[in-house]
Amino acid sequence: MRVLSGIQPTGRPHWGNYFGAIRQYIDLQHGNEAYYFVADLHALTTVRDAARLRQNTFDAALDLLALGLDPEKAVLFRQSDVPEVSELCWLLMTGTPMGLLERCHAYKDKKEKGLTADAGLFTYPVLMSADILAYDADIVPVGADQVQHIEVCRDLAGSFNHQFGETFVLPKAKTLDASAKVPGTDGEKMSKSYDNTIELFEDPKAARKKIMRITTDARPMEEPKEPDGDHLYQLYSLFVGDAEREAMAALYRRGGFGYGEIKKALADAAESFFADARTRRAALVADPARVEQILADGAVRARKKAAATLARAQKNCGLR
Repeated sequence: MRVLSGIQPTGRPHWGNYFGAIRQYIDLQHGNEAYYFVADLHALTTVRDAARLRQNTFDAALDLLALGLDPEKAVLFRQSDVPEVSELCWLLMTGTPMGLLERCHAYKDKKEKGLTADAGLFTYPVLMSADILAYDADIVPVGADQVQHIEVCRDLAGSFNHQFGETFVLPKAKTLDASAKVPGTDGEKMSKSYDNTIELFEDPKAARKKIMRITTDARPMEEPKEPDGDHLYQLYSLFVGDAEREAMAALYRRGGFGYGEIKKALADAAESFFADARTRRAALVADPARVEQILADGAVRARKKAAATLARAQKNCGLR
């Protein structure tokens, strides 16, 4: 199976990004033909600072490599290094109904809030479709909020195939594990928009301070507590094995502990969990040429595949 996914370089990844998506992307590189790109073209809809976009794009590649993406198993590249995708986007755009894009939730949400929506946001789903179709992707791992965009992609590909003959593979969405919802420091879903995140590669001392400030309830120390539904316990469970998880659940049910004790255990577990990734990232930071070479090699492989798809589409619609 060919798997494809993109990561937007709009900021530093946090625990929610890792457990909700990145970890599952990396797992899919095993036993599949995997393409992963840093979506710098998509990021232009929100990032309007050139230096910041370049740095964020490079950092996103560093993070993926540090967290276990293997360039020997998966193709890693910058979206903008494959210009064939932009040309394919135009071919799709010529047959995209306005009404289809007007129903897409990202555009609708912004309009309903009275915010200005530019053409980039409006046509975002078409560029996303080109990203997917360019590599004949079979599977696209996405969050539940992105499934609609895969349906748009299938609609556009199906319409093109109907008009011009079989051209594109129709992809399927692989909805990421909803159980991986990660609570933030306030107990709500961890999200940059809520300002409640803990970054993956944040300074350990700064991360520990955030953990110690996590919101808790006011139940007395001696009172037994049910661990299920407790966001500190949920966070701790992400970083440990079954034995540690069961021991922590037993402590909750016995009572007689303070939340500070749980927060310290969480900070220790999180620091240990990401220790190897932190070491790998430091080595990559010290060798930026290696990262650039990985991205360049990935772009060559990605362009070869995308060029073949574009040529097929051009021929079928009469451009060649």
